[in-house]
Amino acid sequence: MLDLKAVQAMLAPMFPGLMGVRLTSLSPDKVEAEMPVRPDLCTGGGILHGGAYMAFADTLGAVGTVITMGAGKRTTTTDSSTKFIAGAKVGSTVTAECVALHRGRTTQVWQPTIRNADGK
Repeated sequence: MLDLKAVQAMLAPMFPGLMGVRLTSLSPDKVEAEMPVRPDLCTGGGILHGGAYMAFADTLGAVGTVITMGAGKRTTTTDSSTKFIAGAKVGSTVTAECVALHRGRTTQVWQPTIRNADGK
């Protein structure tokens, strides 16, 4: 399994690095991370854009899959569903936990939960 520093270095030059995604914990069953809510990631009113939430969630599922796949294998997202409970304000940080629900031979299912500074 790849370690946290190696995976963070992989993400740095890609879209997750551009968004400021910072991994905080990695295991075969769970990925944890945080992302700053910057003005360039927000909609009008200074609230984190839904697409930024979804990209953050997708990144964590991909990381979980990549760290548990065999060498030389590739992955892609096949589907995604998002439910929004509360927004996150510019200047805050969102935190996320993404857990493995299924890791099969050909597919994996990961469930991310993203929380704002109030834990919602």
